[in-house]
Amino acid sequence: MTIRPRAHHLATALVAALLATTAPAEASKERFVVDLAGEPSSLDPHLQWNPDSYYVYRNVFDNLVTRDDKGEIVPQVATSWKQLSDTEIEFELRADIAFHDGSKLTAEDVVYSVKRITDPKFASPQLGQFDKITEAVALSPTRVKLVTNGAYPALLAQLVKLSIVPKAIVEQVGKDAFNLKPVGSGPYKFEGWQRGVAVTLARNDTYWGTKGPFPAVVFRAVPDGATRVANLQAGTSDLGVTLDSDQATQLKSSPKAQPLIGLTERVAYLRLNTTKPPFDNVKLRLAAGHAIDKEGLTEGILGGYDKPVPELLTPASFGWIPDIKAPAYDVAKAKALVTEVGAAAKAEVELATAPVFDQRIVQALQQMLTEAGFNVKIAMSDMASYLKRAQAGPEATSQLGFGRWSCACQDADGVLFPLLHKSSGWSAYRNPKVDTLLEEARQTLDKDKRLAAYRQVHEIVATEAPVIPLYQAAVLYGAVKNLQWQPTPNESMFLNRMSWKD
Repeated sequence: MTIRPRAHHLATALVAALLATTAPAEASKERFVVDLAGEPSSLDPHLQWNPDSYYVYRNVFDNLVTRDDKGEIVPQVATSWKQLSDTEIEFELRADIAFHDGSKLTAEDVVYSVKRITDPKFASPQLGQFDKITEAVALSPTRVKLVTNGAYPALLAQLVKLSIVPKAIVEQVGKDAFNLKPVGSGPYKFEGWQRGVAVTLARNDTYWGTKGPFPAVVFRAVPDGATRVANLQAGTSDLGVTLDSDQATQLKSSPKAQPLIGLTERVAYLRLNTTKPPFDNVKLRLAAGHAIDKEGLTEGILGGYDKPVPELLTPASFGWIPDIKAPAYDVAKAKALVTEVGAAAKAEVELATAPVFDQRIVQALQQMLTEAGFNVKIAMSDMASYLKRAQAGPEATSQLGFGRWSCACQDADGVLFPLLHKSSGWSAYRNPKVDTLLEEARQTLDKDKRLAAYRQVHEIVATEAPVIPLYQAAVLYGAVKNLQWQPTPNESMFLNRMSWKD
């Protein structure tokens, strides 16, 4: 399949302009307006990490540690840490952090947050990132010790995502009520959530760290990308997320708006359910791999912003191996494998997707697979339903699924383990050798041993094709001209790292 760059159509721009005229009141420097692709599914940081939720709640909560704009792990709630042994690490905490209700953040809140997210009964979708932690102990009001089941080299990288919640409030109101009215200690406070419309935050003027530049921030659900662009050009929003390449290119010539672009740690992939026909047959999985023109996707549809990858990682993450060879684009070979398998290859298969994904890519994948001889039907569902099914294990998940994965940790463990290991609900693959390698890589502090294990995993994935890596995703935002902000590989939208240009 040959894909050529697409021009922006005048009709789309006119429709978007008309839609923009019905947008809410104009944004101002007192009220910063962010247009999301969808409504957050959760504001409890332990319940979900999808982008539209994460964009909002990451500004409400502080995390144990964080990353700076260069990607280095730096203090946040923890001021310092020391490795006591392969399985024990001690953190010193800030003593001057208060939650938004005025109560002090202490070691007890850190311990509670760790135990909450690692409790299997709580069923956090992030459990696989933290389940190596076996104990959390408050040594004093400002000191915490974590114990892991064996060495866990990705611990700090994963703790970048550990938001600290107030034990007393969560226990008092319960999980459901806390999700509706979250209380954190971050630079912004929760103000209100009008379901289906917007979440409003207010600046925390007593924040211990860098204050937010905007007195109020409104996160709106604007599913249509053209409308997000039109809102920027009309001055009714300040920042729009998840643009496609045509929309980003359009903003390059806009007098009022600009594209903000960066390569991320997020990898786009096609997941195959290897436990059910027809993709329990490795020949058909390899046929699917040969059928996909990654260059066509990235250059022809995505404008060259995204970069093809041969493995289930991007160069932004530890564990990237530069010389891995994936099945090459070869339609003739794909057709030959499909023909060799015969009738089983012709069964209808579902390709699961959700509106947040670029449907041009999904449709191109369908067309490429169809050209190779597969019978692919696109199955669209809302994001919450898509996520529920995608992490429901191989018995319930679809035969094919398009996804874009980021652990926000920039470590192979946060990508390969959940997508491939048998213990993860996200995995539709069963390979004892891969399970063992992934376990070994997360149980040693020796970087060379970890890289050797990950190399083997990448090679097996290339040979057995349980997941087909597609490209390193670029993050494409649109912003008003005078917003100063640089997107980072982990896609964290830190409002207090933004500013207005003169």
